[in-house]
Amino acid sequence: MEIWVIVFALFTLTLMLSFMAVLQIKRAGMNVTDFWSFVKANEVLDKLYAFSSKYENMSPQQQIIFLQESEKIFSAFNKVPDQLWEDEYNKYMKVLNTYNDIKAVRWMDKDGNSPSKKSVIRPTIVKATTTTRKRKKLST
Repeated sequence: MEIWVIVFALFTLTLMLSFMAVLQIKRAGMNVTDFWSFVKANEVLDKLYAFSSKYENMSPQQQIIFLQESEKIFSAFNKVPDQLWEDEYNKYMKVLNTYNDIKAVRWMDKDGNSPSKKSVIRPTIVKATTTTRKRKKLST
């Protein structure tokens, strides 16, 4: 008889914790399915992060698979708030940069301009040199 009480108490506790987790997800403005897809995408992100440093050595088929899996991750990450995945931001950006590089190389290969890997121009980030206050002073 005592074992049934313990099993019932554990079952009730599990049910209450599950209900609270769903309630917290709903309060954050997400669907449970979106959150679950984010959890799964986070696992795949770790694997793609490891591959992202070796993308120059990937075969065309592996690049296509990488692109498809990356697109799934991007859509899953876009459905949840940024605060939820800020710890994974560096991995996300590395995979995104690799995704953009592969897309650029494949796009250039389609045009028949098959560049060597060393001649691919990497985009640079341009930083603004003036602030809004300086622009206002200059315009007046």
